[in-house]
Amino acid sequence: MRRDPKSGSFMIGVVAARYEIHPQTLRLYEREGLLLPSRTEGKTRLYSEEDLERLEFILSLTRDLGVNLAGVEVVLNLRDRMKNMQEEMQLFVETYESKMKAAGIEPERVRDGIPSTGLVKLTSQGLRKR
Repeated sequence: MRRDPKSGSFMIGVVAARYEIHPQTLRLYEREGLLLPSRTEGKTRLYSEEDLERLEFILSLTRDLGVNLAGVEVVLNLRDRMKNMQEEMQLFVETYESKMKAAGIEPERVRDGIPSTGLVKLTSQGLRKR
């Protein structure tokens, strides 16, 4: 595959060929706000690895599950909110544990691969199975 050497990103034609979709589909996803590729000074769209992961998720929803674009938007927004909430919760837990350590109390450790918080790591495909 051809890559832009300056940014290490893929151009629209390469992405379209790789995923067997029309470039207009990628433009539609951008217009709908589902994908936000970066742009060169000449306005060429450049898709990063993160953009490709998001595109794979979108295609999985539309092709495999039959979700329409409005549904895809809802799912992506919920996934982003979950990720943000999990990051906030992790920061809270780390702050709480550091305060416990400062008070001389040892926080509870991970048991059976599950952290004491009960938080589960999010992957690019969604929740990780236990």
